[in-house]
Amino acid sequence: MKYFKISLYLFISFILASCTKLDESFRGELSENNLSTITAAQILLNAYNSLNGPYQTGDLWHISQHTTDETIAPTRGGDWDDNGQWRALHAHTWNADQGQINGAFNGLLSAQFAASNVLEFNPSAQQAAEARFIRALTIFAVLDGYDQVPYREDLKDYKIMPVTLKGTEAADFVISELNAIINDLPDTGPAYVASKNAARALLMKVYLNYATYANRGAQPEPGDFDPAHMQQVITLADQITGYNVSTNPFFDNFAPNNNSISTENIFTLYNQSGDRGGNMQGTAFQVHHYNMNPGGWNGFSTLSDFYAKFEAVDKRRGMYYTYPGALPNPGKRVNVGFLVGQQYNLTTDAALEDRQGAPLAFTPQVQLRETGTNLEVTGIRVNKYPFDYGTQGDQKNNDWVIFRYADVLLMKAEAMLRTNNAAGALPIVNDIRAKRGATALGALTLDNLLDERGREMYWEGWRRQDLIRFGKYLESWQEKTVNETRNLLFPIPNTQLAVNPNLTQNPGY
Repeated sequence: MKYFKISLYLFISFILASCTKLDESFRGELSENNLSTITAAQILLNAYNSLNGPYQTGDLWHISQHTTDETIAPTRGGDWDDNGQWRALHAHTWNADQGQINGAFNGLLSAQFAASNVLEFNPSAQQAAEARFIRALTIFAVLDGYDQVPYREDLKDYKIMPVTLKGTEAADFVISELNAIINDLPDTGPAYVASKNAARALLMKVYLNYATYANRGAQPEPGDFDPAHMQQVITLADQITGYNVSTNPFFDNFAPNNNSISTENIFTLYNQSGDRGGNMQGTAFQVHHYNMNPGGWNGFSTLSDFYAKFEAVDKRRGMYYTYPGALPNPGKRVNVGFLVGQQYNLTTDAALEDRQGAPLAFTPQVQLRETGTNLEVTGIRVNKYPFDYGTQGDQKNNDWVIFRYADVLLMKAEAMLRTNNAAGALPIVNDIRAKRGATALGALTLDNLLDERGREMYWEGWRRQDLIRFGKYLESWQEKTVNETRNLLFPIPNTQLAVNPNLTQNPGY
């Protein structure tokens, strides 16, 4: 474990230096402690673990969700102010010193380094391929948010500045990396191990969003999508086999035992209580009221307009769900999905109250600044990952979902729609809707496909990307009226600009 700590310290040092150099004294310390005792398998495990910070309701998730029409973190009296940074995300008034924007950039670069570091330890062909997949995923995420990706192939000479991959150059690099490694990835296995299908799903994301990366100064128009890229999306989707969208409960994909019961999950982040993983408990704490079980911080909510996109019969909206680690729930109350209206003790079925003794009944109405007597109940709360009551501590057993099959099918349908095959795309979407208990759509358009992606993929960290690709990100929505073109990209953190001359600030910041 001593060597693990040294390696993790290197990752942190790397970020503080913006991929430019590592303190050479730590290299010396590593040599003194015999690098040969560290295995590629150990370093690869670190690389997988490095994804937890940005992704599991971490900074990458925050900037992908709170900047959209799906998620809001209102200031509730004295709670959730944090110098206005949460309000700035939703209102699109952030700057280059915004905490979550900086944290996501740093965390993703740290994960990139962790993945590249595996290649320094004589990995097997599969280990190297898994590491390069992780690296490609992080490069894609930085490209998507910031358009500039510091990248270092050689980890030996830190006097050489990293190159900066931009726009379609970065997209082409991710495509070439994934094509180079795909044959060395496993065909099957647990979803928390990178596989051929995980690589195909990531390739689909790159091709589908390529038009966005070709011109970061504007949202793409329908005619900007290359038919050849759309055909790649369709072909890759057809190559992803062994999964299905079933009539089993939607929330099986997110349950504490989702690693064994989900029929959809393609790539996930491993979580196991007492072993390793991210802070899944915090996912619930960020939305739950103080008096709920588990208690929470009375924070994040969804918007009433987004909630209104769901039919009452759509099981994705919320349901009574039984699963390992659930509370008895004698009243069969809604315990997953959107939590709206009166909330109950899921052990005794007693109606809950807020801290003033009023009914704890969540309302659709919510504002960026909440004051007065109702500030504890405004906003519909979202509980997409069923809480694992059977374990203690921050680590829970729900694996965090990155790619799943319903997303693959919706991407395929979108590619078909963008190449004038709405008739072929509609049955794909309606089959998913039928499995979720929703009624069939009569026709498929870009607008209702975006809505369907919202209903299926809510709270999974894709909404910002989807809104930009569909040309909706610069529109107004509840509690957001600022629509500046600069916000199509996040700013490069000032701390990174100070140490890496190969980075330049994005326009407008």
